Amino acid sequence: MSLPPEKASELKQIIHQQLLKMDVHGRIREVLAETIREELAPEHQQLSTEDLIKALRQRGIIDDVMKELKFVTDVKETERTLAPKPSTHFVDREPPVLKKTNIDPTRRYLYLQVLGGKAFLDHLQEPEPLPGQICSTFTLCLYFRNQRFRSKPVPCACEPDFQDGFLLEIHKDSLGDASKMVDATTMLSICDPVHMVLIKTDTFGVTTLVASYFLEWRSILAAENGITNVAVELLGVGTESKVSVGVLNIRLEMYPHLNKTLSSEIISTQFTLERQKTAEKERLFLVYAKQWWREYLQIRPTHNTRLVKIFAQDENGVNRPVCSYVRPLRAGRLLDTPRQAARFVSVLGHERAALIGGGGKQEQWCTLLAFLCANKGDCEDHANLLCSLLLGFGLEAFVCVGTKAKGVPHTWVMTCGSDGTITFWESLTGHRYIHRPINPDDPPLVEQPKPLYPYRTIGCIFNHQKFFGNCQPSDAVELCVFDLHDESKWKPMSGEAIKSICPPGGASSVPPFPPLCASTIDAAVTSNEIEVQLRILVSEYRKDLDLSTVWDDHLSYLLSPALAAYELERTTGVSAGNEEFQDSVRRAVPDGHTFKGFPIHFVHRNARRAFATCLRSPFCEEIICCRGDQVRLAVRVRVFTYPESACAVWIMFACKYRSVL
Repeated sequence: MSLPPEKASELKQIIHQQLLKMDVHGRIREVLAETIREELAPEHQQLSTEDLIKALRQRGIIDDVMKELKFVTDVKETERTLAPKPSTHFVDREPPVLKKTNIDPTRRYLYLQVLGGKAFLDHLQEPEPLPGQICSTFTLCLYFRNQRFRSKPVPCACEPDFQDGFLLEIHKDSLGDASKMVDATTMLSICDPVHMVLIKTDTFGVTTLVASYFLEWRSILAAENGITNVAVELLGVGTESKVSVGVLNIRLEMYPHLNKTLSSEIISTQFTLERQKTAEKERLFLVYAKQWWREYLQIRPTHNTRLVKIFAQDENGVNRPVCSYVRPLRAGRLLDTPRQAARFVSVLGHERAALIGGGGKQEQWCTLLAFLCANKGDCEDHANLLCSLLLGFGLEAFVCVGTKAKGVPHTWVMTCGSDGTITFWESLTGHRYIHRPINPDDPPLVEQPKPLYPYRTIGCIFNHQKFFGNCQPSDAVELCVFDLHDESKWKPMSGEAIKSICPPGGASSVPPFPPLCASTIDAAVTSNEIEVQLRILVSEYRKDLDLSTVWDDHLSYLLSPALAAYELERTTGVSAGNEEFQDSVRRAVPDGHTFKGFPIHFVHRNARRAFATCLRSPFCEEIICCRGDQVRLAVRVRVFTYPESACAVWIMFACKYRSVL
């Protein structure tokens, strides 16, 4: 490659300045004198250029010069030509782009490094993944003071190779932009822990919550060199909350380093005071809750059987007041309407907490970060999140605790309109129901409204500020009157008591709520990938039945408006565009031909699992196995993305064929 004369002279000048800066000329003179003394003293033989370069290379001077010289090239070209090959054990579909972080010199940062794990004994027998083989992975999610981070996925192993660093800004969203840099004393009063959640993703893309841990970081305030190493023992979740799942090696470093550190006695005293203050608040609330419950039982003996839930266990087995699981949550620009929020919550996966052995239902209400990172949870987790989002949209929302048919415990959300309208929101489906109570004292001829909702009984309702126990003669939902100001119908808890143990109420053991993250899924690319995989699966399935497969791309494209209309209806409750879809299909199907279509909805992106589910439907199997004259098949996939990389996947199979009967 030839350079223009002006560029060549500029390059020579840069190299010359670098050589002067490193005093390379002086070092060459030393090597030259030493070489002459060693090699030329006995016989005055001629010293060649090669001998001198060899001597310089042996002493590492050439390597030093090459290290110091940095040549800047076109970044895009370098990425295109020198892109590293993907890892051999698993392929991160979207490798994170590492960007340089602009560090504000007036701010204090905590640099948290995860330097590997050990003693993950559940993976002791995990075989080494073969090159190109997809294996199960661990991902570590962090949350600290309105900042969220996610590690690169690493293969599951007894000693997983976590090598990640996270730069946490310490006084994010707490002090003004013009405030001075926080010192050690101010940081000691910041009691927010670093919430760490470990997620396992299997080879099918199914996630599992492995551990949830609150890291106390303030021990670094006593470190002389501004660095401290911590071995964090992670405990399991649910029934395994007392069992160790592994150890993470963590290194904490403060930027910039503290001019003055605190003594370890001051820090331990602060921790003790915080624990005592929190424990006293929780003790006082427990005393109040017991008194409230005794009063509630004295109203009517049958109240003992009602589902009045004051405390619930989180994933770590810690009992927390139910009001602490709800808080107004604003989604920024990620969600536009309350109904869109309900749709988002409904596409998060539904999974009951794992229970070892038979028996009843395992009690586990997840903290919000654990629920969002796992991307799935039980009905309580969905209801708490939906209630928080509706409160964020300015609605008066409550979580309802009661039962469905056959006495199955269930939670859902209720909103009270300013005109007295009561609306139930089913967090697992996004459906809404208007509640019209039945008056049992009405004469038989008066027509009573028929409830469309699936709820049978209701024991209590709550949000972040209020708690009401149902003390009406019957706890049947259809008979309930939701006049919350009438204490003969709903027994309230003291707002002051709830405020004392729920933020913002000073020191609290309740974890703060993380902000929602935008989706990282490319809807068009993912839709296309699933569609291609489904075409291959259908063709192979028909081949096994000795049937040929001919795809009609035009008919496939015509299915798109229907899928868009289905999602719009799920989100808004309004159906639109059906006439245009039907007209386009009529035009695409010739006279004498028959058209059949089968839409289906999923909340995962696994094409093989979706295909297996579709085949269980006789309608879909009839389309996929269609026989006849001039059979043409079509399939269309449409992925709708939501925050937290949740998605609604709509698939429609269709066929057209000539009727010969």
